[in-house]
Amino acid sequence: MSVEPAAKPVRRMTVPQIAARKGGAPIVSLTSYHAHTAAIVDRYADFILVGDSLGMVMHGMESTVGVPLDLMIMHGRAVVRGTKRALIVVDMPFGTYEESPNMAFRNAAKIMKETQCGAVKLEGGARMAETIRFLTERGIPVMAHIGLTPQSSHVMGGFKTQGRDEDSWPLHEADAKAVTEAGAFAIVLEGMVEPLAARITKQVPVPTIGIGASVECDGQILVLEDMLGLNPRPPKFVKVYGALGEMIEDSVRRYAEDVQSRAFPTEVQVYR
Repeated sequence: MSVEPAAKPVRRMTVPQIAARKGGAPIVSLTSYHAHTAAIVDRYADFILVGDSLGMVMHGMESTVGVPLDLMIMHGRAVVRGTKRALIVVDMPFGTYEESPNMAFRNAAKIMKETQCGAVKLEGGARMAETIRFLTERGIPVMAHIGLTPQSSHVMGGFKTQGRDEDSWPLHEADAKAVTEAGAFAIVLEGMVEPLAARITKQVPVPTIGIGASVECDGQILVLEDMLGLNPRPPKFVKVYGALGEMIEDSVRRYAEDVQSRAFPTEVQVYR
């Protein structure tokens, strides 16, 4: 009797594997906030970001500033439970890392221990370099995030595209260099004009992940709900791949009609 070989265990993508993709095959990423969508994304994404955008997407907040640490941990746990192969990166929410490197370490360690994620992400360039170095030297992988940083939207005056003024390019380039030298294994470039994103991508030795920063980046990320058509006003940089909002509304409408007409439940859905 022949014995079939045991299936190889599925192994998660690691931080070094993502870092090694610099200049290679484009890195695929999406956000996810719950186990069932994460399980679908997991089959295609190299890493999944549990973004603090969940505050706006799932909880109706006006910005990401009000997202608490415990909420990130709760959603991070769900995504880790629903996945097997993608690297899971969890955002550090506003107010959990800016005060000091020690504060950042305590909160980053809490996120990693309680979610079992593989890395954290924090916003800010040169001003956060010391903190990034402090975390990475103590075993916490950090993904950096520069350009349009949503947690700073109140200072920026809203969600504004970065780099339209060429005089500002050296500042963004300095941010990219600083976080790279501090030990970040990848950098999210958000809301950035294409020529600047291309320059930064060529200058830094780690992968750049674009969100509204053009195809010149080493990889791309989108908010899952945006690309599925659940956001009625998606940003310019989003390509909408589905019409889930319309599908959900149509399904709810038909359900309501069936209940009102007593067409549901039928004999098929009744226990005898």
